Amino acid sequence: MAEQPLREWNTGLFDCFEEASSCCYGFWCCPCLACTVSGRFGENSCLPLCDLCGPASVALCGIPLIAPPVAVTLRSSIRSRYGIKGSICKDIAISCCCLTCSWCQMYREIKDLNKNRVAIINNQPVPVVMMAQPPMTMIQHGVIVTSQ
Repeated sequence: MAEQPLREWNTGLFDCFEEASSCCYGFWCCPCLACTVSGRFGENSCLPLCDLCGPASVALCGIPLIAPPVAVTLRSSIRSRYGIKGSICKDIAISCCCLTCSWCQMYREIKDLNKNRVAIINNQPVPVVMMAQPPMTMIQHGVIVTSQ
């Protein structure tokens, strides 16, 4: 199996204003955006809430003291699944310093990939196989009778 070369993200980390709707969604309700990203990626939609309630929620001057594990893991998983360049060190740094922008970038990436997904629907009729009823055997007055 030939490996595909790694590619860049479809949008930059600070390209929020390229698509204002994702920027507004992330700015006004980042937890909701994070849950949307998680759900669209195939994970539990409530998973990002663990970052809000756990030790990663403790911050100094807006920078988390502990890397938000869900954000880092999802970012790394998205990169891995879609063949995007990067490293776990960059994922940690971005998730610590620019968490909202990171979620917005992941949201745009998944949105773009789902937009380009093609659904193939087969409209062929399903063949119906009719089977003959098996012969019925019963006993009448001590005689075995078989009907077709």
